[in-house]
Amino acid sequence: MSKATNPVVAFGVACIGIATFACMDAIMKQVSIHIGAYNAMLWRSIVGAAVCAPLFLAARVKWPDRGRLILHIKRNTAAGISILLFFWGLVRVPLAEGVALSFLSPIIALLLAAPLLGEKVGKSAIVACLLAFSGVIVIVLGKAHEGGGPAAFRGAIAIIIAGIFYAYNLVLLRRSALLAGPVEITIFTNFAFAGLYLLGSPIGASLLPLRWLPLIAAAAGLAIFSSLLLAWAYARAEAQRLVPVEFTAFIWATILGAIVFGEKVLPLTVLGAGMIVAGCAIAARGRHAPVPSTEAAS
Repeated sequence: MSKATNPVVAFGVACIGIATFACMDAIMKQVSIHIGAYNAMLWRSIVGAAVCAPLFLAARVKWPDRGRLILHIKRNTAAGISILLFFWGLVRVPLAEGVALSFLSPIIALLLAAPLLGEKVGKSAIVACLLAFSGVIVIVLGKAHEGGGPAAFRGAIAIIIAGIFYAYNLVLLRRSALLAGPVEITIFTNFAFAGLYLLGSPIGASLLPLRWLPLIAAAAGLAIFSSLLLAWAYARAEAQRLVPVEFTAFIWATILGAIVFGEKVLPLTVLGAGMIVAGCAIAARGRHAPVPSTEAAS
């Protein structure tokens, strides 16, 4: 499924996808504060699946073979666990800090790309991730004195664990993008999320208050749009090239956190964000290595 595309274009599309996802994060944090992370994700996934059902029919997407179906299930199970833990933690920590903690996942994904995808990790990719991650450390150190208590600590641990699951999802997304199109990936992501979260509905589900339906619908729409963009990008550039894009989410989280939740932006936050941008610039301009074959990725 990989296409001959300028890697800088793929990088730019991935950046737009992350910005879109950051807007969805802000919406989901707001909803999760009021109805809980599980119910927010449950209803978002149901709305997303309802939107994708006619898309599945209209696009005439063929049912995937056994190998692709298992891959969809594995990736989306990891992603579903990651997202639930992330929003549970995000209720307990500031938006920007939560996103900063999640940046462990691109580092882990970079290390997993070699054994799982057969990619050769280039020096520019390593330098990019180290520089961007150093920016995250600067930000965390700048906010360390503010504290937050046991709830914030539990939230931080949940987000770190979520980052591990998300790293595995990122690597499998690259593999999925080599075998399936963006529409198929997006549709089965929403179907899998709905199925996963419905498993817990007898215990944790509650009816969605109608006043939150517009925000849930907006979050579902943004998630679908972001998924399409990221799947398109991951089909056209190596995982090691695109994982540093994840760091740009902090910039959007800082802006949205300040506007929506009144979170403070410290000078070290600005410095760290600059380091993140520099790391992403290095990744985007690095030498592009050949895309691994689908046989190697299977």
